[in-house]
Amino acid sequence: MTSASDTSQHPGLGSGIAALHAKWGWIVALGIVYIIAGFVALGSMMMATLASVVVVGAMMIVAGIVEIIGAFQMKSWGKFLIWALLGVLYVIAGFLTWDNPVFAAVLLTLFLGASLIASGVVKLFLAFSMKSESPWVWVALSGAITLLLGLLIVARWPVNSVYILGLFLGIDLIMAGTGWVSLGFALKRRGQAG
Repeated sequence: MTSASDTSQHPGLGSGIAALHAKWGWIVALGIVYIIAGFVALGSMMMATLASVVVVGAMMIVAGIVEIIGAFQMKSWGKFLIWALLGVLYVIAGFLTWDNPVFAAVLLTLFLGASLIASGVVKLFLAFSMKSESPWVWVALSGAITLLLGLLIVARWPVNSVYILGLFLGIDLIMAGTGWVSLGFALKRRGQAG
């Protein structure tokens, strides 16, 4: 519950939320676009995988260019050379990703599976080290699911490399879209109540 004193402490927050009330329809529309894009990605997981690899390649190129620019801010030659070399390697990796997106998808899928396995093991370790606390079961369940998902990805690798990234992209877009739609309708209800 917001009191008058809370609003006076954060005048920008109240006016920002009020501005969002009027835009609830646009937020719902954005969510619907995300959901549709998610289902399109799920309908063509191979193309979604390739699209996500192309985006990763573009981000690597941009990061490399930023690293190279940052290298010129270094005071010593040693730091300059390391930053510049890292930047050049990022740019080369980005172009290699664009040159052979299928191979990049294979590597990214293996990295994803290995990361999920590592994350699941860490979560399980944390869960069993906090057994005296109440949420340890949920942390253990989350860790077990993450570990199982990583093992499934690695077990079917490299065959699943053509669709796993697209599957994750589609699911992520649908979940994000659902969040935006929920936020939009919550803003509409809050605007009508206020």
